[in-house]
Amino acid sequence: MWKTIVRRPPRPDHGLPHELHPVLRRVLATRGIGSAADLDLSLERLLGYDCLSGITGGVDLLVCALKARQRILIVADFDADGATACAVAVRGLRLLGASNLGYIVPDRFRHGYGLSPEIVDAAKAREPDLLITVDNGISSLEGVERAKRYGMRVLITDHHLPGAELPQADAIVNPNLPGDGFPSKHLAGVGVMFYMLAALRARLRESGSFHGVQEPNLAGLLDLVAVGTVSDVVPLDKNNRVLVAQGLSRIRARRCCAGIKAICRVAGADPGRLTAQDLAYVLGPRLNAAGRLTDMSLGIECLLTDDDERAGTLAARLQGLNDERRAIESRMHAQATESLHGLRLSSSTELPYGLCLYDPDWHQGVVGILASRIKDRLHRPVIAFAPDGENGLKGSGRSVPQVHIRDVLARMDARHKGLIRRFGGHAMAAGLSLAREHLERFCAAFDEAVKEHLEPADLQGVIESDGELSEAEISLALAEALRSAAPWGQGFPAPLFDGRFELLERRVVGQKHLKMTLRVGTQGRVVDAIAFHTLDEGWPSGVRTVELGYQLDVNEYAGERRLQLLVEQVRPLS
Repeated sequence: MWKTIVRRPPRPDHGLPHELHPVLRRVLATRGIGSAADLDLSLERLLGYDCLSGITGGVDLLVCALKARQRILIVADFDADGATACAVAVRGLRLLGASNLGYIVPDRFRHGYGLSPEIVDAAKAREPDLLITVDNGISSLEGVERAKRYGMRVLITDHHLPGAELPQADAIVNPNLPGDGFPSKHLAGVGVMFYMLAALRARLRESGSFHGVQEPNLAGLLDLVAVGTVSDVVPLDKNNRVLVAQGLSRIRARRCCAGIKAICRVAGADPGRLTAQDLAYVLGPRLNAAGRLTDMSLGIECLLTDDDERAGTLAARLQGLNDERRAIESRMHAQATESLHGLRLSSSTELPYGLCLYDPDWHQGVVGILASRIKDRLHRPVIAFAPDGENGLKGSGRSVPQVHIRDVLARMDARHKGLIRRFGGHAMAAGLSLAREHLERFCAAFDEAVKEHLEPADLQGVIESDGELSEAEISLALAEALRSAAPWGQGFPAPLFDGRFELLERRVVGQKHLKMTLRVGTQGRVVDAIAFHTLDEGWPSGVRTVELGYQLDVNEYAGERRLQLLVEQVRPLS
């Protein structure tokens, strides 16, 4: 299914520095960058913490716990955002004086998501005085109630959208609370925790706690903040770009934690050349693999250790889990593709607008990745379900820009009482649970709800392009300039161009990637290109011209740096 290539309309770039490459100026202007000040990603440009509602109450709790040397227990989450947020919390609170500090991570198979009653029961054995959630808790009404019954105080730090009712925690810090005045609504869970530590440090500074001693430098945690922010695919608004740029700068200078260095080593990535996309495709998946298949404590320990040898051992285990995850995902994807083929053959209509997939053999830790893959292929919201082991189903959904999937689930929950047991998430991703016998009813209701937001044309898929490049512009120099210009990511997409090329050679590598040799323009210059997860099945014979949607990339091999086109879509023309 080909996506339609749509070129972004040009915008004035007069306020941008003239020394920038003209193509870079054009790209930045279309993303709303209009001045040199917009390009300033120094720490001084970070928003202040004062507008975060609840942060004063959160600081009060932490100051009391530090002064009384109370037991503090961090309740983490089992994805990369939750793991980095936990590591930031533990490292940061230690820097600020916490001595009686630990963490606990829910097992997705036994405890479920967030501060559930089950994880509170498990935490009770540690006898904590204060529970701090990171990247979770905003929907944990029953868990907070259980914790309060045990005499624990609860500080929730989260970024997910709240439901109609808030948990009765002692303090809640979340930029998405109703009426919250924080200008950036896109902080990841790790970003919220970083702000919590900044506010605590300011209070301790005001009270003279650092008199005669060096004040802790929280910027040393920004490597972890960058990894969690990019891995959670939150929009990279100006504030998040500052956090990511500063963290990337530390990683490239190798002033990052031992765990990040070790994961880069096992993945064959050079920290000095890392980009924001590498955080998403190199570090994020290896951390996530632990939470998907076993226990995220493995990933958190890798991020907490300062011992290079131990970090290497843990990173190697994460690599092994990621290899296992990829094998499981590949098998599930093949099963899903077969199911879709059967659905099309047996149905007189097109596929549902909101698509639900289920197989009793699927792994609940991998259904989110599967939903994302199918969503990208079919250009519609997808929820993939797996058994939860107790006659129920766990679902993970991924959406398209036109459909806020968490809001869709909220409306379904209001219309069909009792259909969904539990749900949560944000615009582009959500998780839920329901009874096995409700699956068919849920599928129909989900399709009906999604149809309210999509037109048939929306299902075709669109690639937004920054236009066509001239023969001279397709160069290593421009690729380098674009690579180093900014942290590209969700909401601030990496530059992508379109054009037609003469196809000289093509072959499949790694059984699922299409490697091509292309001629650029009329001067006979040849470039390499690769389209990941793309085959040439069904192409007509004798194809000599292709239309590409592509990025300029730098391929490093054997010490040599060469231009390579990273192809998002290739379409044979003639």
